[in-house]
Amino acid sequence: MELGRISAIFRYPVKSMAGESLDVAKLGLYGIEGDRRLAFRRLTDKSGFPWLTASKLPQLLLYKPFGLDSNTAELLPTHVCTPDGIEYELRSDELREELSRRYGSDVELMNLRHGIFDEACISVISLGTVHCVERESGRDVDLRRFRPNIAIETNSAEPFEENRWVGRTLMFGEGNSGPALGITMRDERCVMVNFDPDTAERDSAVMKTVVRLNENYAGVYCTVLRAGDLRVGQVVTLGE
Repeated sequence: MELGRISAIFRYPVKSMAGESLDVAKLGLYGIEGDRRLAFRRLTDKSGFPWLTASKLPQLLLYKPFGLDSNTAELLPTHVCTPDGIEYELRSDELREELSRRYGSDVELMNLRHGIFDEACISVISLGTVHCVERESGRDVDLRRFRPNIAIETNSAEPFEENRWVGRTLMFGEGNSGPALGITMRDERCVMVNFDPDTAERDSAVMKTVVRLNENYAGVYCTVLRAGDLRVGQVVTLGE
């Protein structure tokens, strides 16, 4: 069944920092090339999730990675622009010290070849879901609040239709040889959706709306079944 088309593609080179919009992306076995391969680790945190995220430091969303490092296997950023407009090398002591100061405890940069993900390496959401949350919350809800890898404009525009996709397959492009994703679970939301991606200002009405409308789920998580190239405008098919 033809589901719709890709509306937007995003990758987030440094976990919880600003993402970048792509017209074309390479999908590998560990997600979109260069996605969340880097993260800052909280040195005093001994839990299984020691990463510094916007839930701990909302201003992290306002740091913008840029540049391309040609010395790495994947195209990773070389620099970061801070909310104050200062540019630091990504691996510099200056950036590490600034983030440690803002957070209030020491952090260090980590690079994990297979990515640093919460549940799965790909997240997908439909525009119908985003528009419904916007309408029902009475807020301007930017798609980037949900930090998806792939946004789909479905033919039905039905909100939360992703609920019915779990256990099925998303296929991209014409024919049966393009990229494919296995849909594993619904995406349970955290406070990240409350933060404006341009200001880091918090508005709890967004998450409250997702809770009220769909038990705090919006979008789905996926694993990669077949690698390939993704592009905006590409046809999306829902298979068994």
